[in-house]
Amino acid sequence: MAKLYFHYSTMNAGKSTLLLQASYNYNERGMSTRLLTAAIDDRAGERNIASRIGISATAETYAPGDNLYERAESWTGVDRPACVFVDEAQFLTEAQVWQLAKVVDDLGLPVMCYGLRVDFRGKLFPGSAALLALADEMREVRTICHCGRKATMVIRQSPGGQALMDGAQVQIGGNDTYVSLCRRHWRDAVGG
Repeated sequence: MAKLYFHYSTMNAGKSTLLLQASYNYNERGMSTRLLTAAIDDRAGERNIASRIGISATAETYAPGDNLYERAESWTGVDRPACVFVDEAQFLTEAQVWQLAKVVDDLGLPVMCYGLRVDFRGKLFPGSAALLALADEMREVRTICHCGRKATMVIRQSPGGQALMDGAQVQIGGNDTYVSLCRRHWRDAVGG
């Protein structure tokens, strides 16, 4: 039975690595996959999903206005994948998450989404909020804070190392400006 999955974490936890590994496992068994990533995220090059450990794969992109159900519905015959993988799922719109749920329910295709849960201010991304509400299964990808506890939050730092609480929710790239922290150290950093 097909399901909608949401694998979430903070930055630099290895979500893209897990996505690429899972897709490879399908491909190794002779089953095709479709990889989707947000058009806005071109850090690894246009139409590419890449992991910090050096593995990558070509992907289709999606933008906020795209209808992902209609796209999946066009995958017939040899073009029909065994599984759909979505990277940077926090950039999905609420409507697109509903479309992916429809892909699972009406087309019988499993959809595995990977993305951030919260932004640097501790606020849910719209795509993540919808996935938390609609996913059949959710799995936390764990990484650690400098203290050794599980990191569940992320801060965006100024060039001087100060935690920022203002600015656009989305900033592509800048991995060096983000630090994953446990909630306690995130609160310390932002003065909460």
